[in-house]
Amino acid sequence: MVLLAADGVAIEAVHEPADFDADVTHDAAGRVPVTVVAHGFTGSAGRPHVRRAAAVFRRYGAVITFSFRGHGASGGRSTVGDREVLDLAAAVAWARRLGHRTVWTVGFSMGGSVVLRHAALYPAGGPDAHASGHADGRGSGHADAQSPSPADAQGSASADGHGSGFADPHGPAHTDAVVAVSAPARWYYRGTAAMRRLHWVVTRPLGRAVGRYGLRTRIHTSDWDPVPLDPAEAAARIAPTPLLLVHGDRDPYFPLDHPRALATAAGPQADLWLEPGMGHAENAADEALLARIADWAARRAPGG
Repeated sequence: MVLLAADGVAIEAVHEPADFDADVTHDAAGRVPVTVVAHGFTGSAGRPHVRRAAAVFRRYGAVITFSFRGHGASGGRSTVGDREVLDLAAAVAWARRLGHRTVWTVGFSMGGSVVLRHAALYPAGGPDAHASGHADGRGSGHADAQSPSPADAQGSASADGHGSGFADPHGPAHTDAVVAVSAPARWYYRGTAAMRRLHWVVTRPLGRAVGRYGLRTRIHTSDWDPVPLDPAEAAARIAPTPLLLVHGDRDPYFPLDHPRALATAAGPQADLWLEPGMGHAENAADEALLARIADWAARRAPGG
């Protein structure tokens, strides 16, 4: 399936039914919940670790996987977490158009920052708004070939300037529960060797060539302007939607001050799991952890 994000970028997406042999909880109308999976930077819907996660999540309901812009078969170029919120919103709205009443989002690394901002910017019952342009509703300096100009892409911003109360033109795009795995708490972090390498890939012409031809990821050349809503600030806006933060104590990208900062910002409504021996994102999440995540979402999401 090809979805269109609100700014016109084509997004590759796959819907898979619940595992036939699984004991899936249905709602009163016989509908199953759906997990929408947001992969990490350089991932895609077809990568083996994403497929492994989808297979586990199908034991608990249907699954939607998709490729962020600039990844896989999707169009556009990666903005490394900015306009990717529009891609996730399109996938969640598609899930609801398919008839799923209960939707939860699970994001890894970059996808973890995206699910946090998505939950803050697309609350349940939020007002309708034109979601083109900057995902925080302020108009973005990023202009893909398929996208409107920044002036035309101006969204609907709230008084705080970050567009909370956002909605997607494709229909309701809110989530009922959020899981962020290996997510950063703040932008521009360079405190680890892994993140310094990633910044080189994203910001330097040779690095972007490595990203395109070596990592199969097409990266936008423009800097963020303006800077998207900070992940910790987004976490503070998610309540009362249930939030789970998962982080490994051997994460080579983001040390433990990141999940702790997110948990502090989110307050007591958030659950924090610090996983002994775990590395980074979907590559490091084993099947037992993925099953625990899905079980948490099934118990915490309304109607789950």
